[in-house]
Amino acid sequence: MSHGYPQLTAGVDEVGRGPLAGPVVAAAVVLDPKRPIPGLADSKKLRAGFREELAMAIRERALYWALGRAEVEEIDRLNILQASLLAMRRAVEGLPAPIELVLVDGNRCPYLKYPAEAIVGGDGKVAAISAASILAKVARDSEMVELDRRFPGYGLARHKGYPTRAHRDALVRLGVTEIHRRTFAPVRQVLSLSSRVDSGLGTDEF
Repeated sequence: MSHGYPQLTAGVDEVGRGPLAGPVVAAAVVLDPKRPIPGLADSKKLRAGFREELAMAIRERALYWALGRAEVEEIDRLNILQASLLAMRRAVEGLPAPIELVLVDGNRCPYLKYPAEAIVGGDGKVAAISAASILAKVARDSEMVELDRRFPGYGLARHKGYPTRAHRDALVRLGVTEIHRRTFAPVRQVLSLSSRVDSGLGTDEF
């Protein structure tokens, strides 16, 4: 993990670019060098139980942390890249104190009032970004479990909205809900098919 940054350096990461359903969620974290958290790593490489333990430790030991999000409507209106940048900006703006530097996972920085640097693979290189990726993933995963109760049959608690075969099959079988991203190709195709069926047109080409 990288060192040598100012003390009030926020790590920022987002989760949820690829799913067909649900929001994109970002987190911003300023770690406390006096209260280290062993085990921080890219959230995708951690088992779920350990990830949740780390999220609890981050919330307890970090100097500051905040979540930001962009909703499905914003994803469809802006596109997923711009919605992801918006969620990250909202996370940083949610921090309760001025920040000296923002380190963002990836190759693009959102528009911020603080100095910012994009770091490709930052969630595996910078502890604060790792912490942000963990908080964002735990928050989003928890929300998808809740959405699974509201929209049963899609398997959201298992695949968290990603385009698995089971999810795509459920879309065809059950239809598109309000939490699905209509601009994403698999959802758009189901809507197109439904439109053709409703209008009485043939569907041989599908």
